[in-house]
Amino acid sequence: MIIVDYGAGNLTSVRNALEFLGIKSEISSEPEEIESAEKIIFPGVGAAAAAMENLNKSGIGDALEKAFKKRTPILGICIGCQIILEESEEDGGVKCLGFLQGKAAKFKKEPNLKIPHIGWNQVNLTKEHPIFKGIPNNSNFYFVHSFAPFACDTAAVYGTTTYGSQTFPCVIGNGSNLIATQFHLEKSGDIGLEVLRNFSRLLSPSSNGR
Repeated sequence: MIIVDYGAGNLTSVRNALEFLGIKSEISSEPEEIESAEKIIFPGVGAAAAAMENLNKSGIGDALEKAFKKRTPILGICIGCQIILEESEEDGGVKCLGFLQGKAAKFKKEPNLKIPHIGWNQVNLTKEHPIFKGIPNNSNFYFVHSFAPFACDTAAVYGTTTYGSQTFPCVIGNGSNLIATQFHLEKSGDIGLEVLRNFSRLLSPSSNGR
């Protein structure tokens, strides 16, 4: 399993979580390794513009696209849940990877609503997915973000959460090999670890059904 290093940070905590579970992983910024990986975790924190600039300059964006088209299992986390969309409103508007239809947008201001959204919130799982096998609906996960995939194709939504009066997609995917969470699995305790374990069990194209 490859954890993608595209300069967006937060990689060591993901690797440590996988190591705790006994799952082998490597952090890589090499496009060839990413393209040929059996499974990919695409995490990160920070701004969309800087992330996309790094992805485009390094060739990692192209490698991710090739892996996506080969149906390699890909798990996005936090900003990895936003830049798989077509665009983000952040930094005045940023063209993103476009694996899913939609746009990341910022929370609207509300009285007494703190932005960024930081803390534990319930996640309403609206559709079944193998990475949430054994996870009770409305479980709490840990969030740190100011933007989210608000304008997202409803067919791609697997889970939502509510912050203030705003309900937004927090789990999105393509029904096949791509799934992403706005919340941080590696910071969500035992329940986050279980989701990571479930992802590690997904079959990759090279497994030939084994």
